[in-house]
Formats: sequence, structure tokens, C-alpha cells
Amino acid sequence: MKFVLTLLFALPLFAAGQDTLANCKLTKVTDPFTKETKISTEFLALDGALVSIDATSTEIDFLFSIEGADHCFDNNSTAAIYFEGTKTKLNSRNAGSMNCEGLFHINFKNTLVPNNLLTKMMATGINHILFTGNNKNDFTLNLTPIDQRALMVLTSCLVNEAKTLIKQ
Repeated sequence: MKFVLTLLFALPLFAAGQDTLANCKLTKVTDPFTKETKISTEFLALDGALVSIDATSTEIDFLFSIEGADHCFDNNSTAAIYFEGTKTKLNSRNAGSMNCEGLFHINFKNTLVPNNLLTKMMATGINHILFTGNNKNDFTLNLTPIDQRALMVLTSCLVNEAKTLIKQ
């Protein structure tokens, strides 16, 4: 009887693990010219933006596509990422090219042991992100608890798979 009760209480843990693996859909593409492999996630729809994560042997790139007009970003544009339940925030500059299409890149180096901020993104939900463009227009991307969980799962999945791309 104790064994049955133990199994009954452990069942939600196994169900959550399967759900996490089911949400981990990655695309692996090899460039025909450079022979470099790139891993990508699907776009995740958030409230007012889309996010996709790409990884190569050298970097992990978060691409935010912000909806609406008048979102111009250059290399001086910033994003402040605020984590759920803490006062910790991550400040980052746009790592992409200058554009007025609402595209913002945040890059991390792809290493066998992810840096502390990337590890925090994998383990802690992001409450909101404040994007500041080159025309000083701010855009706040608020994440629901469901969005937070989905982004953490995508980030963890991609970062764990990105380690296989590192050339030794």
C-alpha cells in the first residue's frame, strides 16, 4: 500500500518531465558552405513580441521581434531583464545590426558551463524586459507565469543541446 501511495504522489513529477521534453522542439541545420551546425528553437509568442533562440559552436543568440511600429534599435539600445522574485536584473546591449523592424539580439558565449546570467535565465522566470531603442522609446514586455515557464524550458533545452556543438 505504501508503494502505491508513493507512486501516486510521484506521478505529477513524471508528467511534468514529459511535458518539458515534449515542448523541446529544436531544429538543427548545417550550413552547406561553412559546414557549421546551428540549432534553433521555434518562435515563442509572448504578449507583444516573439522570441527565438539560436546556438552555434561559439554563441547563443536570443532574438526578440517586437510587434508594432517605431521600434528602432542600434548597438546603443539596451534591454533590462528583470527576474521574478528577486531584485536581480540583466542589462544587455543589442548585439544585432541597426534596424527599425523591432529586432533585438542578446548574445551569450556558448561554453560547456553556462555563465551565471544564462543559468539564471534557465532557472528563474523573467518578470519583464524593458527595451530602450535608439530614439529613447521604451517598450516593456511583460511575461505571464505560463510565458515564463515556456521561456525557461526553451532556454534550458537549447543550452543543454548547444553544448554538443562546442568544438574541442
